[in-house]
Amino acid sequence: MNSITQDILYKQSVVKYSYKYGVTKAAIKFKMYRKTIYRWREKYDGTAKSLMNKSRRPHSHPRQHTEEEIKKIKDYKYKNKDTGLVVLWIKLKRAGYTRSITSLYRVMQRLGIYNKAPSKKKEYEPKPYQQMTHPGERVQIDVKYVPLKCLTKEIKERDGRYYQYTAIDEYSRLRYTWFTNAYDTYALSEFVRRMVKYFPFKIKTIQTDNGFEFTNRLNWQPFLKDKKTMFENTLEELGLEYKVIKPHIPKQNGRVERSHRKDQERFYYKRVFYNLEDLRNQGKEWRKEYNNFPMRPLGWLSPREFIKKYKSQEESLFAI
Repeated sequence: MNSITQDILYKQSVVKYSYKYGVTKAAIKFKMYRKTIYRWREKYDGTAKSLMNKSRRPHSHPRQHTEEEIKKIKDYKYKNKDTGLVVLWIKLKRAGYTRSITSLYRVMQRLGIYNKAPSKKKEYEPKPYQQMTHPGERVQIDVKYVPLKCLTKEIKERDGRYYQYTAIDEYSRLRYTWFTNAYDTYALSEFVRRMVKYFPFKIKTIQTDNGFEFTNRLNWQPFLKDKKTMFENTLEELGLEYKVIKPHIPKQNGRVERSHRKDQERFYYKRVFYNLEDLRNQGKEWRKEYNNFPMRPLGWLSPREFIKKYKSQEESLFAI
């Protein structure tokens, strides 16, 4: 903004008066300090523009990104065009990048290589939700179809579909997944036994939706409504409490639902599986990556790191 304001013209008239009658008389007439007039005279070069206030913003910052860092960011973004901000930040960190994710976001916006479109959705106002206080307090379970586009034609004809069984600890976000070609309460029972062995902590409660593979409580057939499924019997056998969410409110099982969305975005979108063993091997690698991936709700620790931190704090508490 370079327009000449009334304030600038006033300064110019003061300076001109001081040159004609002296600084002291100008200070008395305009009721200001002589020091101020001398400062204006030093800036004045005969034009009103010279009396405009200049920005005090520094030309450079000691913590600004180096040319080498900017080049690395551009290169990684070019090679990972479909990658989100968090995943890109993790990849850069593994390559030696030391800045925070906020710093990366700002520099990418400045470079014009991260322009997130504004959301048109109405902002969701979450209702008060019970927060977990320790690992295993509550584990959410759900089942997901493996996308058909990831399966070869031979698999579709021979096995039909594959399924992903998922369990996620609400407190630490640690996750266990298992893949099979069966979708029933028997497969769920096998999954639960594997899950209990996998998690490095004792589980108190299991939470699911109202699917018939989990429970018969909403079954339309009266003779089945009060009959426990094999899944429920297995939970009882293992000494696990069981909780179901309200019907038609999947947000109550939001942890596992969101993790399935991440599967779709970062695991399934570019994968092909040639048989069940191949799916399980690739799924095992993805599970390892997921459980070692830093997450914002965990203070940018991974689920594994978060559990390790919790255990060390617990040991320190008992050592006092």
